[in-house]
Amino acid sequence: MLNIVLFGPPGAGKGTQSEKLIDRYKLVHLSTGDILRAEVASQTALGVEAKKLMDQGLLVPDSVVISMIEKKVDANVAGNGFIFDGFPRTAAQAEALDKMLDSKGTGINMMLSLEVDNEELIKRLLNRGKDSGRPDDQNEEVIRKRITEYNSKTAPLKEYYTSQNKYCGIPGIGSIDEIFLKLCTKIDS
Repeated sequence: MLNIVLFGPPGAGKGTQSEKLIDRYKLVHLSTGDILRAEVASQTALGVEAKKLMDQGLLVPDSVVISMIEKKVDANVAGNGFIFDGFPRTAAQAEALDKMLDSKGTGINMMLSLEVDNEELIKRLLNRGKDSGRPDDQNEEVIRKRITEYNSKTAPLKEYYTSQNKYCGIPGIGSIDEIFLKLCTKIDS
């Protein structure tokens, strides 16, 4: 089973590359945002609990998110593996994910991190904002805050996966196909 954590700051190309990786390696996409929305929409016990917290402006606890992910993993045990998108975001979440996957007889193979310098990210996001209409991609100050937040919160995760020899920084500059080739080369090696 191939289990990948795909990481990168806003605008690094995670969405584009995850679609290509899912198609090539026949992986199940696990986006915590998508899972949360689906659980809430289906009004599952976990979804009701999560909605109650979100309606109060509170973060959904790691234990609830891990339970949702576990449910999705259990529903796809016959698959080739998973691509984790947007989770884990902290070392504590990574530890909880490792523990849960270990209980299933599997684990994370690698963390692929798309590395792009801040000025390039800002340029990409502003361009995306023109096309998508997303307000968070149209304000340079907001974009800079998002990038700073990402960098400050994810540094410990890089250390966590580096300590396990699972961290792989991939230059996220070049054409979509060039970056995809770099990712595939790392996965296949």
